[in-house]
Amino acid sequence: MDYVIIVAGGKGLRMGSDIPKQFLPVGGKPVLMRTLERFRAYSADLCIILVLPKAQQDYWHELCKKYAFNVDYLLADGGQTRFHSVQNGLALVPNDAQGVVGVHDGVRPFPDIDVIRKCYETARKKKAVIPVIPVVETIRQLSCNSSRTVPRDEFRLVQTPQTFDIQLLKAANQQPYNDGFTDDASVVESYGQEITLVEGNRENIKITTPYDLKIAEVLI
Repeated sequence: MDYVIIVAGGKGLRMGSDIPKQFLPVGGKPVLMRTLERFRAYSADLCIILVLPKAQQDYWHELCKKYAFNVDYLLADGGQTRFHSVQNGLALVPNDAQGVVGVHDGVRPFPDIDVIRKCYETARKKKAVIPVIPVVETIRQLSCNSSRTVPRDEFRLVQTPQTFDIQLLKAANQQPYNDGFTDDASVVESYGQEITLVEGNRENIKITTPYDLKIAEVLI
């Protein structure tokens, strides 16, 4: 069986809202619901694990009733960091499970289903896969007193879902936490596994600011 761990721990600070960003409506429905629906549309057999801070779970359940949300999922408590939240989600995956587990940002409601499929299928062979898109703007590298242009062709923007062999991710997440763990690929890379890149989709934005919400409404 395959799994996806959807991590939703935002507080809405950059959004300037009292409501956590994953609960804000886009096209008349909370962002997080759209994210879960996208993965259910990818596969009716996928086991969805939602990781939410304990303090937000009652509000989430109220939203589920309000919107008659009926996508099935397992619920895990959020941790101190993303790394610890993923650990909590992985704890719901049986220790002897075989297959692929994805980790996805709860505030990315627009991953293309073909991209999701590509990530899962590639991970069956390559063990660790992330979707990326090209950098289209000029970028500069800062130093203490100056900056310089760097070749944008040598860089990629990283998206989710990031997909891994289940046993690989479980083993990698037993490492002690460090600040270099900025995403799940960095955790697995630290464990010694090479990361395979696949093409993502530009619409797969991470909704973190009011501007992102406006873009999401257009995409809907």
